[in-house]
Amino acid sequence: MGGHPYWYFVPFQADTQKVLDELRAREFAAGRYHPVVSFLKFGEPAFSAQRPGAEHASIDEAIAAADADGTRSILDIARVGHRADYGVATPIPPDELASICGSKTPSHKDIESALSELLEGIERGQCRYVIVYDGGVPNEIWFGGYSYD
Repeated sequence: MGGHPYWYFVPFQADTQKVLDELRAREFAAGRYHPVVSFLKFGEPAFSAQRPGAEHASIDEAIAAADADGTRSILDIARVGHRADYGVATPIPPDELASICGSKTPSHKDIESALSELLEGIERGQCRYVIVYDGGVPNEIWFGGYSYD
């Protein structure tokens, strides 16, 4: 079986690691991870409706319970970095972003329109992120990746 894509839009903060940590905590508390939900539905309104609650004592326990499949969610990504690696979220380079979205400062709509291209080429167990703009000002961060399974 192949990896499963996931993506999230979250409010912008300058500290991307803090944003990632808060996103992971939010998704853990909501129970939006495997094995609680086998396959998450991304895109609204289905995504927000999935709130069974955490069934594990910690993110580490959830990851262990997911085994080789991974959590099929952002829980598998522990840190922000500059080199692609397992469990790491890396920024999409500006020139690549401009090629995909038509801008180095893409809007929410630009990201949604280019979702499949943004997810293309991401290795299993890895994640990329983009600063999303509204009126030329950072407004959100998009995280997108692929599960291990």
